[in-house]
Amino acid sequence: MRQIARVLSACLLMFVISNYSQAYAQEQQQRFSDVKGHWAEATVNRLVDRGILDGFPDGTFRPDDPVTADQFVKMLLLSYTNVYPNGERAWKKEFVQSLGAANRGILEQDYRDFNFRPSLLGYWAKPFIDLANDLHFINKSQFADFKANLKREQVAEIIYYTVKETEYTEDETLSLKSAGTLGDFLSLKEREKRFVAEAYGKGIMEGYPNGYFGAGQQVTRAESLAILDRITDKSKRVTTSLAAVPPGLEVIVPTKDGHYKKVVFPTAKMAEAYKVLGEAAKLRGTNYDLVETTAKLYKDAETKAKDVNRTLIPNGSWEEASLWIEPEYRTYGVTVHVQNGVLARNQESIDAYANYLFAHEALKFKELFADVYRRVEAGDTVENQTFTIGSYAVELHIDKDTKTIVYSILEKM
Repeated sequence: MRQIARVLSACLLMFVISNYSQAYAQEQQQRFSDVKGHWAEATVNRLVDRGILDGFPDGTFRPDDPVTADQFVKMLLLSYTNVYPNGERAWKKEFVQSLGAANRGILEQDYRDFNFRPSLLGYWAKPFIDLANDLHFINKSQFADFKANLKREQVAEIIYYTVKETEYTEDETLSLKSAGTLGDFLSLKEREKRFVAEAYGKGIMEGYPNGYFGAGQQVTRAESLAILDRITDKSKRVTTSLAAVPPGLEVIVPTKDGHYKKVVFPTAKMAEAYKVLGEAAKLRGTNYDLVETTAKLYKDAETKAKDVNRTLIPNGSWEEASLWIEPEYRTYGVTVHVQNGVLARNQESIDAYANYLFAHEALKFKELFADVYRRVEAGDTVENQTFTIGSYAVELHIDKDTKTIVYSILEKM
């Protein structure tokens, strides 16, 4: 009897599952009368399931209707959450980990009671706008009216600042070059070009089939979901010309404002030189700071802290020396501020960098460096001039007022 009961129970369960599956499939097919066959059908259905955006009571989704700024901000934040069967939400772990320390603190302290729901008192979108502003995804002042329909370049601006806080920005020179192929790119304002180039270069926004970005056009509900999908899921991003960069030339570097950006070096040697530059700086212990493609070398922790934490640029420099690379101009460099003890403290780092750049010709550079430093330290007049060392042209520039020596090292073409 027990066996028969188990069989009957199993059959009943299969019947219920079968009916539920058929009902669910039918519901999916009939969910929105105006989405079936739409280019964003799959994305719309998937993100609606996650509660990112809802349909309308009449059974339509209206995929080609415009999206307002407040709606987009809400959807952006919800895209970084997991939703549970009871309707509750929580931040995705990988999202929290992607934020810098300051933003994590904001999320975990100032907004620890954030409930992901519209405000019931006053403006419904206020909680979402306040949080997005505090995380620096948006700036409240960038929208005169959050009820206004979003334009494509405005979405690109939100993308720029969001990825700046959650990952890194692309190589700007390469991004601008890539986006410059869009037919209406030149019609954008200069600041808008930077935003569009980032969104396009990252594969988060595409151009239209006619080759235009669509500047000035409103972003639709379907487009907004596709864009949000690509912001939060890198596997959904589209391939752009930036992906054609040879392996090994792309390096993610720290920026002055505490974020990160991608730098694409023009040659493998220059990409390797960046690694050597960092290793050479470490010879100073902790008395260095690596910012973009420049390693600043300091006398001690106190002067480093003053330079790193300063808000205003003082007269002169806190660093004693710096090792640097200018990828756009294919130039390497060494800068030294002649002061008491500077050479003794930084010689090892400078030599390590020179050894990589000049290889067996490094001794010539070291001899030049020592001679020029001695003469500037003694107060002698040293003229600006250019030397040839191996395959490099070494341009010497002296700032007499600050006793600063600059070596710009260029590979001869």
